[in-house]
Order: sequence, then C-alpha cells, then structure tokens
Amino acid sequence: MPAVAVEGMPVDSTRLSGKVALITGASRGIGRAIALRLAREGAAVVVNYAGNTEAASTLVAEVQAGGGRAVAVQADVGRLADVARLFDEATRRLGKIDILVNNAGVFFTKPLAEVTEEEFDRLFAVNVKGAYFCCQRAALQMADGGRIVNLSSSTTALMLPRYSAYVATKGAVEQFSHVLAKELGPRGITVNVVSPGPTDTELFSSDKTEEDKQRFAQMAALGRLGQPDDIADVVAFLVSDDARWVTGQNLRANGGLI
Repeated sequence: MPAVAVEGMPVDSTRLSGKVALITGASRGIGRAIALRLAREGAAVVVNYAGNTEAASTLVAEVQAGGGRAVAVQADVGRLADVARLFDEATRRLGKIDILVNNAGVFFTKPLAEVTEEEFDRLFAVNVKGAYFCCQRAALQMADGGRIVNLSSSTTALMLPRYSAYVATKGAVEQFSHVLAKELGPRGITVNVVSPGPTDTELFSSDKTEEDKQRFAQMAALGRLGQPDDIADVVAFLVSDDARWVTGQNLRANGGLI
C-alpha cells in the first residue's frame, strides 16, 4: 500500500506497509496525529472513537483521500464489551492487528478532597481498565512481532497539585506496561510507554488560560509546548522495525520538561 500523502505533511516512507494499526481515542489531538503519521508510513489504521462521529469520519476520509486505508470503529474502551467489539470489528474489517496504540484517555485536575467516586471510577475505567484490557485483547489476537505503545504522561514525575487522580491512572499504565514487556517478549511483541509533556491539544487547553499555557511552555528546556506531531513521530519510531530492540521503556517526549 502506498504511503499516504496528507496536505502539509510530505510522504516520508512506507516502513509500515502491510501493517494494521489500531489507535484508541484517535478522532482528535494526539491520537489523530498518530493515526495520520502511521498512515503516512503505510499502515492501515483503525480510528477508534467514543462519541465524536464527525471527527472520526473526517479523519478516515483524509487518510483515504491520500490513498490509504482507514476505518472508524466506535467503542468506549472503559467498557469491556466495547473493547471486545472494537477488536473483533477491527479484525473483521482489516484482517488483523499488528500495532496497538492506547491513546484514549480522560483528564481533569481537582484537589484530592474534592474528587468524587464517580469521577475517580470514570478516570480509572478509561485510562487504566481500557488500556489494560486492550492490551489483553492484543495479546490474544496480535501476531508475534507486534507492537504495543501505551500513552502515559510526564506529569507522573512532576508532583503537580490537583493531579493526584490523573497521575495515579498513568502511573498504573506505566507499571503494567513494564510487566507486559517481559510477558510478551518471548513472542517478539514490544511494549513501550510514551509520556508526553504539556502538548497543545484541545484536552490540554480545556482548563487552562493562555498564561497557564505559557507557564507550562517555559518549563520545558526547549521553551515551547509540544505539538501532537511531536508525539506522533516518537510513536511511529517505536512501532517500526527501527525500534525492534526497544521494549519495556518509558520515553518521555516532553522537550526537556523533566
């Protein structure tokens, strides 16, 4: 399959030609950038989304317009029945799954004393349970030599006030990913974590003023916020054969934030 030519993003290679990549939470932000980048590399992509049908359809159309293959599959990864349906539908429509990128996540900041049980449960359902059971399905359905990348966050190392519930979920993802790397290693499946720093997405900006964003930008050694493409490029490396000797790692893609 030819690499996808997306306007403003020149074709660079076909190193993922013949691969099928499932990206959760792919309709916007970092997930969208990852889907486009992997499509540029020649992969067929499964665009998972929870509720934004229009955004997912637009992304699929963009990939297809560039000559690539993409399908959209709605599923709430916080629900096990949806996870099973997502993988079954992806396999039915594209034949297999070679790459899993667990990007779907929910986010809020709040003092520990104000976090409700419902908020806590939803955060863990999507960020931890979703990623964990997507990895389980991948272990069952992915061929040997596959690639799994789980998205965490550099906030797990920053000790920021109001982030306790969120970093608890991402810390869990980091830890089980290290174990899965050992568990799946005999099959040649690599499992890595990418931990973005502050990245200029709708989700990141939802509760921040421009002053807040500038403060985060200046915390990075490179003096700016990350962009979704910065993260997508790192993921593209980890799912390629160039990273065949990299597993069990947490790559903090944060511009020198920490």
